[in-house]
Amino acid sequence: MSANILELEGLSIQVGAAPRRRQVVTNVSFHIARGETLGVVGESGSGKTLTLLSLLRLLPPGADAVAARAWFDGRDLFGLSPAALRAIRGREIAVVFQDPLTALNPVLSIGRQIIEVLHRHLGLAAAASRERAVELLAQVGIPDPALRLAQYPHEFSGGMRQRVTIAMALAGEPQLLIADEPTTALDVTVQAEIVSLIQQLQRERGLSVLWVTHDLALLARIADRVLVMYAGRVVEDAPAARLFAAPLHPYSRSLLAGIRRDQSLQAPDQSPQARDQNLQAPAAMPAPLQAADPTAIGCPFVPRCSQAALQCRTTPPPLVPMEAASRVACWAVEPVSAGVRGDAT
Repeated sequence: MSANILELEGLSIQVGAAPRRRQVVTNVSFHIARGETLGVVGESGSGKTLTLLSLLRLLPPGADAVAARAWFDGRDLFGLSPAALRAIRGREIAVVFQDPLTALNPVLSIGRQIIEVLHRHLGLAAAASRERAVELLAQVGIPDPALRLAQYPHEFSGGMRQRVTIAMALAGEPQLLIADEPTTALDVTVQAEIVSLIQQLQRERGLSVLWVTHDLALLARIADRVLVMYAGRVVEDAPAARLFAAPLHPYSRSLLAGIRRDQSLQAPDQSPQARDQNLQAPAAMPAPLQAADPTAIGCPFVPRCSQAALQCRTTPPPLVPMEAASRVACWAVEPVSAGVRGDAT
């Protein structure tokens, strides 16, 4: 059995129709070890959510993904039939979305929604499904779980709704949990409770967690490794301790400087767009590249980088291995070996 539950190499995503088709994710590669928490951080529009949705083939209409390798527990996610992928989606890979109100069906009771997952993926009978649904609600801290099964999403607070979506995600007993900004819409107290809950469940179940966020301060507390994305590309990948002690990419350093300069970055009630403004940079993220020539520009961070040189403006830097199990895409940083070029997982 491989030490990695997920291995992704060379993922690219294009959206739209010709002649306005654009490449929005370019050559993204990473892996997740069993039991590991990988944090993915970047501004709005950096390609974080599209990357994760592509793994489950949940991209919106008009978006297409290709990858050199997309292996989950020994299976090729992009090569599976729709039926085989449905057996994995919600069963072995589960997702907790940002907005629990839209993630839940407003016209179905909480109990019916959890029981549907249990019946579809575990084949439990009605009585066993109801008993298990009560257990799941209790595990995520819902009081009076047996009574709550008959209630509807609008009868729950935002924090309680998010606990319900976590219960639904865990119903299939997954190996990998994708948490896509699960605390953004919650106040600071509830945010801390949800984070602690997911960490506790991870320890108890041996889950691997892929945590998507704008909040580097949060990842400093919960992540084993951090993947930094900018304009659809991975610019740095490093163990969390190393990244926070000595970030290599100028964008990573800018994000960390924003934490130190403005503690409002940690406020969960602040919008992602407002948090993005904490960057020490004058320009906005560049528009998606034209699919016809995704290497037509140099480093996408050039407009915001004080270290940009001529090479940065003409040639995209490859993602190269560094010391301490890190990777970085920056011409200003020397790789471990001068001969090493290209992506490494």
